[in-house]
Amino acid sequence: MSFRHQYVIGDLQGCYGAFEQLLKTLDFDPKQDKLWFAGDLVARGEDSLNTLRDVKKLCESGAAATVLGNHDLNLLAVWLGATNIKKKDKTAPIFAADDCDELLNWLRYQPILAYPDAHTVLVHAGIPPHWTIKQAEGYAQQLQAQLRGSITQLKRLLPNLYSKRADEWNDDIHGYTKMRAIANYFTRMRLCQQDGMLEFSFTGSLDEPMLNGYLPWFAWQVPRERKILFGHWAALKGNVDLPHARALDGGCVWGNDLLAYRLIDGQVIRSSAHCPKS
Repeated sequence: MSFRHQYVIGDLQGCYGAFEQLLKTLDFDPKQDKLWFAGDLVARGEDSLNTLRDVKKLCESGAAATVLGNHDLNLLAVWLGATNIKKKDKTAPIFAADDCDELLNWLRYQPILAYPDAHTVLVHAGIPPHWTIKQAEGYAQQLQAQLRGSITQLKRLLPNLYSKRADEWNDDIHGYTKMRAIANYFTRMRLCQQDGMLEFSFTGSLDEPMLNGYLPWFAWQVPRERKILFGHWAALKGNVDLPHARALDGGCVWGNDLLAYRLIDGQVIRSSAHCPKS
């Protein structure tokens, strides 16, 4: 199916008002247009429940698609008792809703990596320099298979996706350690070494001091056959636009903008409404 326009939208984080306003600004028509979401559909915005409901409805109609972010994985972990709701997250209404199980069963079947068009690849946080995009697709499929397994399998997996230390990637990595590393690259990565070793503490902007030997993952120059579209890093405010990478988290949940990237020409459209500062 050909679309009039396709847009990739950065982290919604439950900013329902800004999302609704952005769709009006885009003159979005679900019969002619398609939306791609960069993950983190929920968390600290004012209405995660209705944001999740609307995204699910759009995806099921074929008018949208999403990848999973770290807040989406956390939502699944809270649902199955692997962790508690974070203090700043406003996701409790989801768990109290009659359609909670329906929403979260749908969510766990969403992909980690997607291809919006022939020239781009969409993930939440990025693709590390030591992976090709083809390799990344294979690793994404491995994690997806685990997330889409039985509820019993998922309950075993989710507690193992969290660690305060980064796992060293090597040919012998396997089991839950491998799944955690894959999830960290796709959903939590900001800084890394050239071999992919991650650093989790840095969340600032590019002009702030970084740990020696670590750079933003997209600063390591490696050949890419597709442009990597990503969210996650709110402090960038969507201001990174390189031949091989495009940041799309405008930091809406922090009082900044919700961004939509038009695939046909790379134009960025900003929400005229803003989420109250988290």
